[in-house]
Amino acid sequence: MFAVTTIAILVAMLFALIRALLGPTLYDRILAVNTFGTITVLFIGIFGFLTERPEFLDIALVYALINFIVTIAVLKFFEYGDLGRGSFDQQDSDL
Repeated sequence: MFAVTTIAILVAMLFALIRALLGPTLYDRILAVNTFGTITVLFIGIFGFLTERPEFLDIALVYALINFIVTIAVLKFFEYGDLGRGSFDQQDSDL
C-alpha cells in the first residue's frame, strides 16, 4: 500500500517537473516548482514513515518553510527586480 503511495507521489513530482520545464509563463513555472517542493515534503514524510525514522518529519517541516520563503523571494525578485526594495520604498521615493 505504501509502495503505491510512493509511486503516486513520484509520478506527481514528475508531472510538476514537466510543467516547470514546459510552462508557458514564468508564473506557471514558479507555481510548478512550488508544487514540486510541496510534493517533496510529502515524499520526505512518507519516506520517514516507511523507514520508521520520525526525525524526517522535522526535516520535512524545515524544507516546507524554506520552500515557502524561497517562493516568496523569487516572486518578489521578478516583480521588483531586487530583493531589498519593497512597495513602501517605491512610494517614499515618489514623494
